[in-house]
Amino acid sequence: MGMFRDDLEKVTPYQPGKPIEEVKRALGLKEVYKLASNEIPFSPLYIRKAILKELPYINRYPESGCFCLRKELAQKMKVDEAEIVLGNGSDELIVLTLRATIGKDDEVIVAYPTFLIYEIQAQIQGAQIVRVPLKEMKYSLQDIAAKVSNKTKVIFIANPDNPTGTYVNQREVEVFLESIPQHILVFFDEAYFEFAPKDFPKTDAFLRKRGNIIYSRTFSKVYGLAGLRLGYAVTTVEIAGVLNKIREPFNINRFAQVAAVAALRNKKFLAKTLSYIQQEKRYLYKELKKMEICFFESATNFILIDFKTTTKELYEYLLRKGVIVRELRGWGLANFFRVTVGLHKENKKFIDCFRGYIEKKGERG
Repeated sequence: MGMFRDDLEKVTPYQPGKPIEEVKRALGLKEVYKLASNEIPFSPLYIRKAILKELPYINRYPESGCFCLRKELAQKMKVDEAEIVLGNGSDELIVLTLRATIGKDDEVIVAYPTFLIYEIQAQIQGAQIVRVPLKEMKYSLQDIAAKVSNKTKVIFIANPDNPTGTYVNQREVEVFLESIPQHILVFFDEAYFEFAPKDFPKTDAFLRKRGNIIYSRTFSKVYGLAGLRLGYAVTTVEIAGVLNKIREPFNINRFAQVAAVAALRNKKFLAKTLSYIQQEKRYLYKELKKMEICFFESATNFILIDFKTTTKELYEYLLRKGVIVRELRGWGLANFFRVTVGLHKENKKFIDCFRGYIEKKGERG
């Protein structure tokens, strides 16, 4: 008998997008544009004051209950403070949910392909994974509902989805939830909520009506705090109580707590970011259409591109030019790649390099 669980051999770890520093070192490049991990292109430097104010206390553990942040979030979301769970990114909230619910032979339903962490963490907890294929790169909630069994414990729904950028709307979710038993937990991962369109589901209302729902959001995307790792979930007091019972006592560091409070109060930065992303997304749409490239219009800050053939050579070409995009073989999408909406100069560099690659391939016949 080995030291570790045998079933862990089947787990394929998550591979993050390549960091800028690594590419600079490996290829000897001075300038690298990262359009791989759906970060926003602006650094929220306004948080400097809050961070510096906290710096003298770095030798002390952070406040485990996140009193100020929890209060700020409760006011913004119009919920009770006891209904909030804070995590080291949305990933930890996913882990906590699985840790609290999964026992031997329990099933977790996930779409495929979607955010890989659901399946990876469910495997680690020993769950049976039930995959439901996307239809035209969109969640089929009807197909997911058809897979529910007496072993189902959790259903994960990324909305808007990653890596597709598509979303399910209010009516689709309403019909779906009517067919899901109350004892099954439905986890809505809304990491890209702020980018979503007007017909996006009112998950808070569904939570009030049904109770078997968790919805999570993050400070890593539109708020620009990816480097501080902070996500939050809203659910019932009962469910939140269980998740808070099993979370690590100091999972949110001092800097993340004060930076998040500052971020929630800075509506100007939020509005500027959203406006810029929409503007640059339109630019990318326009240029991709000119090149007759197939892509999916997105409810997020990234675009899924169907290259119609394997992207491995293209990915390496762009990397050598100093542009990092997200290769999607790990999702089973060898002919697709994902590009994050960046600064205009970054987006233009991507388009120019992408066009250059296609023209070169055309010349070779």
